[in-house]
Amino acid sequence: MSAELIRYFDRHTRELKTERVYGERWMRLAYGNPAGRMAVWLIARRAFFSRWYGWKMKKRDSALRILPFIASYNVDVDEFAKSAFDFKTFNEFFCRALKPGARPISPGENVAILPADGRHLAFPDVDAADGFYIKGQRLPLAELLGEGRGTPEAGGLAGRFAGGTALISRLCPVDYHRFHFPVDGTPDAPRLFPGWLYSVSPVALRRNLRYLAENKRQLTLINSPVFGTVAMIEIGATNVGSIIQSFMPNRPVRKGDEKGLFSFGGSCVVTLFERGRLELDSDIVERSRGCVETYARMGDRLGVAR
Repeated sequence: MSAELIRYFDRHTRELKTERVYGERWMRLAYGNPAGRMAVWLIARRAFFSRWYGWKMKKRDSALRILPFIASYNVDVDEFAKSAFDFKTFNEFFCRALKPGARPISPGENVAILPADGRHLAFPDVDAADGFYIKGQRLPLAELLGEGRGTPEAGGLAGRFAGGTALISRLCPVDYHRFHFPVDGTPDAPRLFPGWLYSVSPVALRRNLRYLAENKRQLTLINSPVFGTVAMIEIGATNVGSIIQSFMPNRPVRKGDEKGLFSFGGSCVVTLFERGRLELDSDIVERSRGCVETYARMGDRLGVAR
């Protein structure tokens, strides 16, 4: 595989940027040649590898990595709810909370927001979305929702969301790693689908988009009075063995309320709206059509109810 740059558009600075990939050399080696992919198949995709790395990131000496990481990736310490010197481990820093107001929530009951910081792709019709990481690959919706390849049934959800709107939010290790509700509503209990832990970096997804449906993930349905049924799928990845939910099922939530967090590593959130329920903001749609991700933050506007 060629060392193709990962470019994205920053919605806030209005600039096209090149992503600095955490562990890029290893990532390209692992997914870019047969020997590397064999190592991924044998070791990296398996839970024990991520548990081992997670254990390292929870050791006290892992705190020595925090300040070099902040300096290397220019992480904004002014947003942190507590001082960077107060984190006892790297994983504690990684799962950090932010100050109140650090992520303003776009107002309006008919406005849906982005559920996480990250690089986003959005498609008005998930069935027509083709080639957004590599030509000819489509999002495996039924499998993602637990209805394909022998996974447990999830109540005909693929039919419910056929032709609906899809948002793929990709979180890098440098990002704020808590995820939030995109709309007001009442969420049900999350459903766990065990799976592998492949990387969700474009370096890997350009090889096989199906990793999104093969990885460990959790599915929550949100009953929204304005947007109908909304599905949120949190997807684990290499070195992200833990998806921690912090909400109470079957109790009303407001958009922007915290839903949960990921432990160390890159990860992904897929949000689905039923057909005809959401009109996406045009800027993110146009860039997604050109296979360019848009960097934006949790609470930024995603679109409006139709």
